Amino acid sequence: MKTNRIVLLLLAVMFSISALFSQQTKSRIIENGGTGKYSAIMQSDASLPTHTIFRPADISTFTKKHKLPLIVWGNGACFNSPWEHVNFLNEIASHGFMVIAIGIMPEENGEKMKDRSQASQLTDAIDWALAQNKNKNSVYFGKIDCSKIAVSGMSCGGLQALEVCGDPRISTLVVCNSGLFTNPAGSRSGMPQIGKEQLNKIHTPTLYLLGGPRDIAYNNGMDDYSRINHVPVFVGNMDVGHGGTYGQPHGGEFARVATAWFRWQLKNDRKAGKMFTGNPCKLSLDKVWTVQKKNMP
Repeated sequence: MKTNRIVLLLLAVMFSISALFSQQTKSRIIENGGTGKYSAIMQSDASLPTHTIFRPADISTFTKKHKLPLIVWGNGACFNSPWEHVNFLNEIASHGFMVIAIGIMPEENGEKMKDRSQASQLTDAIDWALAQNKNKNSVYFGKIDCSKIAVSGMSCGGLQALEVCGDPRISTLVVCNSGLFTNPAGSRSGMPQIGKEQLNKIHTPTLYLLGGPRDIAYNNGMDDYSRINHVPVFVGNMDVGHGGTYGQPHGGEFARVATAWFRWQLKNDRKAGKMFTGNPCKLSLDKVWTVQKKNMP
């Protein structure tokens, strides 16, 4: 009888370890890993069950001398899953970035999530990544560039990014299909209730990507742009409406432009920066984009 109990106990322990390992390594390949140099995966991690990670599949290529810049992302509608943005986020990660999105890893059918997220989950992602970078037992030990951090989000997620924009650890801010309400009380339930005075807390170069006049966030975003005069700011409009191009193959044009911005701001890639610098800048020559910028070369 005692032997049977020991066997059952060992089987239970083995099952628990197996379940934990499965949870830690749950992952899926999106669009063959993206078009970048570093084939990416979407992954959940047992130590961060509230978020979804997009990162290069082969983490061994990153070292203390070649680190992963960090991007944290808030979802449209404040959904607690990045199901709408997997193509977009995976594509960015394939260019050598660690992307952590708010919410649980979506299933293959891309289901909608009813649970609402909070802006604090963006800073939770930063806290986790910085802790992993210091943890000798983590696969990310010494591989994350803690000096290069972007906060970004789409629609309600863009408002969440603006809500935490004052965090001194942030290197750049990217606001997609979003902008602060002149009257926050008139915003939808569950959205951050912050006013235009929040723009004064921005302390980094900032990119707005909007969907043109058909975008319900267009007026708010362009009003933000008109008020931001103390940091470099660039706004690009593509006439696609509020949905952007996130669900298109490899995230479409929004992924191409956002990736160039991240390469410039987080990797000091001057060639990528030419999309935004110069008069005219390269993006202004693209017929599908209308651009404006301030405090930028």
